[in-house]
Parts: sequence; C-alpha cells; structure tokens
Amino acid sequence: MLDWFKQKMTAASAPEPSVATPEVLGFRLGGAVELNELKLRLLDDQLITDKIAKVQLIQAVGVVKLDQSNTVLRYYTDDDGFFQVVLSGGMDEQHVSDVKLFHFFETRGVDSDNDWNALLSSGISHSTYDFEGHCFARVWESVGDCPPVAMTEKTYTVDDPAAAETDQFAMLYERQLDGDMFEFLLIAGEEKIVDYRAERCRVISTGINLSRADFEVIG
Repeated sequence: MLDWFKQKMTAASAPEPSVATPEVLGFRLGGAVELNELKLRLLDDQLITDKIAKVQLIQAVGVVKLDQSNTVLRYYTDDDGFFQVVLSGGMDEQHVSDVKLFHFFETRGVDSDNDWNALLSSGISHSTYDFEGHCFARVWESVGDCPPVAMTEKTYTVDDPAAAETDQFAMLYERQLDGDMFEFLLIAGEEKIVDYRAERCRVISTGINLSRADFEVIG
C-alpha cells in the first residue's frame, strides 16, 4: 500500500522527524517497535504472511479521520507493513479501541476508469473472500448492501513534512486461527491525484491483532 512513499523508506535507522504527527502507545514517527517473539512463533505456521521482523522502524504515519469521534492512525514500517491503531472519543491511550499489525501482500495498478469502477462495485466487498486457499468472512457489516468503506488518509514521512493525501475504499475480513486468534484481510482500492492525474491501485494486506503485551516501543 502507498507505493508513493515507499521509495523514501530505508532499512537504516530513521532520522528525527521534522513534522509533528500523532503519537499513541509510544508509536511515533522515527520510532522503533519490538514485537513479542513468542507470539510470532505461535502464529508463524498459521499466517499467510511469514518472516515478520521482530524489530520494526516507523518511517511514515497515516491519519484517517472517520468522523468527529473516530480516528485511525497507521504507523508504516520498514518491514513493508503498518501498525494500525483505532481511537474512539479522543486521541489518548485511554481511547484506543483496537491495535493491529498489517503487512502488504500485493499491490496492483488499476489503469482504466472501467476497471476502477468495477473494482469499487464488485471487487472489494463480499460476504466472504477466498484468498490464498483460505476463506475470510466480512467484518464490517451494514444493513442491506455493504459497499467498501470510504476514507481519506493523510500520510507523513520522516523526510517530507507535507502530507500526501489518498482516497481509499476498503473492506476488512477475518478468519479464525487456533484458539481465539484471528488473521485479518484488508482489501482496498486507493486513489491519489498526482499532477492532476489519478493514480489508482488495489492493495491487499494481511494482519493480526495486538495486545499491549505483544509489543514494546524501544526507540
């Protein structure tokens, strides 16, 4: 997802950020997060995504205002993924309602208006979604038709204080693993205007839930 800032990411330690971005649970632009190795081992054989890095550097931050009360923060890492934090009613730790770690699986360009319209109308939201030999059930439900959820993300990197804005049309799915653990599938159509021209793609990401004990901010 968001190839337009990927080229700015490196595996080296990130410089100090030059722009103020939201910080919560210790996540911050330019910071580092260490994952619980035991949880990674328990999930390793069950997940579609493998070889998740134990230590991840945060090199971009995305902000999505869903409405006046709900915000999604995405902390993009050098491991081709992002920590997603959902907040309800405020921007402090006490308002965190959900934390997930996603990794990008596939990004595919959408060239024509017809293909883009087909993606939005029938390529993102289904009651179930078969992927890599697994069946995922839709998480975000509504009465009647269930179109993709529309949102706009402003993304900031450590190198560029100007926000890059992306319109997204997304749907979340899940499948149960052993016990009470789940793997998530996020399907999104993304559109960014560059030089008065729309750049579009379909992005598939897989993810897991994280509790506060599953990670530690180390930088």
